[in-house]
Formats: sequence, structure tokens, C-alpha cells
Amino acid sequence: MPRPRIHDPELILDTAERLLADVGPEALTVRRLAQEAGVPNSSIYHAFTSLPALVGRTWLRAATFFLDEQERLADAAPDPIEAVVAAADTSAVVAEARPDAARMMVAIPSRRVLGPQLPDDLVESLHALDKRLVRLLVRLARQLWDRGDGPAVEVVTACVVDLPTALLRRELATGPASQHARDRLAAAVRGVLALNPPPPPRRKD
Repeated sequence: MPRPRIHDPELILDTAERLLADVGPEALTVRRLAQEAGVPNSSIYHAFTSLPALVGRTWLRAATFFLDEQERLADAAPDPIEAVVAAADTSAVVAEARPDAARMMVAIPSRRVLGPQLPDDLVESLHALDKRLVRLLVRLARQLWDRGDGPAVEVVTACVVDLPTALLRRELATGPASQHARDRLAAAVRGVLALNPPPPPRRKD
């Protein structure tokens, strides 16, 4: 009996990334994914065991690429303020390199891919990625103000997470961000960082 042909999992993930950006996880089916990727249904189940696991792997791959880029851009910046500006601009950078990944992450927050059907190792990887992001936010806050407390980290989070979502989301949903939008984001981040964060909470004796 001939062995089944094993198709490239990266091709399946690339196709899933595009379809998830187009239709969302609720409308994605194994049959449609197989047709778009040009593979039999069995190849998808062989590589990923289930559709929820495939969706989770697709999101994890994109989010890992995003965070890798975010850390790289922040590390390459000449000073702490520009490191936060660069971290905030990561969405636009990723949209140029991998537009489908950027569109998918704009359209699908992580909570929509988490669920009881995900394998334990995938859930652990997603949580580990969240912890990496928190470590980056704390590091940026310490570089700016020599503080890693909640109020300081919240300011950095507003710059790196909230402002890009507010100012770039609409453009990234359809393609790369315009330079005008990126310039507005950088100006907004610098404006927020011009004010010191609130004082840290007092310790209770």
C-alpha cells in the first residue's frame, strides 16, 4: 500500500493565514482550506490533528513572528523613547513583510483562538508568548523611567498596544499602513511619553 503524500505544513499555514484574515475562524472549514491549499483533507488532519489546533498554530506562528520583529526593532533603536516608537510601529512593519499575517492579527484577537479544543502544548506556547510581551513592556518601562511597576508598564502598553490598534487598525485590515498613519502614531507615542507615568502604588504596611 503506498504511503500518503505529506504536504508542506507551511503551505497549509500560509493558506490558513490568508483565509482567517478573509473570513475569520468561525467560517473556516477543513474542506475550504484543503481546496485553497491544493491538498487533501487528510494532509491537514495528519499535520495538525484538528481544525482548532490548526487555527491556533497559525495564530501562534504569526504572533511569534510579530514579537520577534518587535523585539528586534526595539533593540535596534538609538534610545528608550525611539525603542517604544519602534515597538509601536511593528504592526506596520509586519504588514509590509507579511500582509496576511498582519490582517489576521488585526481581525482575530488571541481570545478567539483559545479554547478547550486546543492541545495543551499549544496553550502553553500561547501563554509563553504573552509572558514574552509582558517582559518586553517591563523592559521598555525600566529603560525609560527605571521603573517596572504597574502604572509605568500601563503607559508603555498604551503606546505599544492601544495606540497602534486605534490609529492603524483600519488601514491594516486591508493592506499596509500609510506613511501618514505611521507618522501620526509615532507623534502620538512621543506625546504620551513626554509625560511621566503616575506614581507607583504605595506599599501597604
